Amino acid sequence: MKTVFTIFSVLVFTVISPANGCPPSDRAALLAFKAALHEPYLGIFNSWTGTDCCHNWYGVSCDPQSHRVADINLRGESEDPIFERAHRTGFMTGFISPEICKLTRLSSLTIADWKGITGEIPKCITSLPFLRILDLIGNKLSGEIPADIGRLKRLTVLNVADNQLSGRIPSSFTSLSNLMHLDLRNNKISGPIPGKAGDLSMLSRALLSGNMISGPIPVSICRIYRLADLDLSINKMSGVIPPCLGKMAVLATLNLDCNMLMGTIPTTLLTSAIGNLNLSRNALEGNIPDVFGLTSYFTVIDLSHNKLRGPIPRSLSAASYIGHLDLSYNHLCGRIPAGAPFDHLEASSFMYNDCLCGKPLRAC
Repeated sequence: MKTVFTIFSVLVFTVISPANGCPPSDRAALLAFKAALHEPYLGIFNSWTGTDCCHNWYGVSCDPQSHRVADINLRGESEDPIFERAHRTGFMTGFISPEICKLTRLSSLTIADWKGITGEIPKCITSLPFLRILDLIGNKLSGEIPADIGRLKRLTVLNVADNQLSGRIPSSFTSLSNLMHLDLRNNKISGPIPGKAGDLSMLSRALLSGNMISGPIPVSICRIYRLADLDLSINKMSGVIPPCLGKMAVLATLNLDCNMLMGTIPTTLLTSAIGNLNLSRNALEGNIPDVFGLTSYFTVIDLSHNKLRGPIPRSLSAASYIGHLDLSYNHLCGRIPAGAPFDHLEASSFMYNDCLCGKPLRAC
């Protein structure tokens, strides 16, 4: 009887144990992922031992019901004690192994700020149907964004900033209907923004600065009701600024500086909800619209390094708040209005124009 009970216990343990730990296939995928990376200083992979990758494997979390790997969170800059003890940030070399794609229940993949990880984003990453967060910022990844990135229907965060990615923004991008946060800053991405960018209806932040993106600003962007932060600075954008950007309900930050934009400043931008406006270092012409009023509240308004002419709008004095104003390096002329906000601005805000005068510049 005792022998039967022992055999029964072993059988029960054999059946139940895998259900309480991660599947061997997930563990094998993680170990293959680890094998392609080299982290010499912190020992973050030292805990990746034993059969249960759901238990005390640094940066790995599993779904409590299925016990499948759901999250990988490996950050090279963190307040985690492992970094405090080492008195340094992380550094890792190697590449992201396609074996990661065998973790078919993966919801979040963060491999961020390791500075030395090279290679391409695995193309198979688009086959992960539950992926919601893809954060690969701060590495040396090269190649292109996977062409069929639009397959990731659940994706809410895509952050591949501060890498060496090239090529175009894939047209399938506009199928990311749940995307809320997009960060492509500081890469080598070229070509136009897809014309159907307005289909990204959930997008709240679009940060694309520091690339080689060209072509016009798609008018369809104005349809993105939730968009609060749009940064297209330091690119090769051309054409005119769509006036509809100033009619967007929640757009608070608009950075279009360091491009090749032409035409006049749309009146709508100065009477909108935008509080941080940077249009500097373009080829904008004409007068600054004289439309400021009590609803005008600008933390920053930078129109420097353009081809603007005419006087400084007197209505600027009627604005409820102007924090930082820069009108330098234009062709403005006439007397600088007295009173707020001009009484707290320095001469550098007005220098290198054709014939501005009055405080804080020379007397008229």
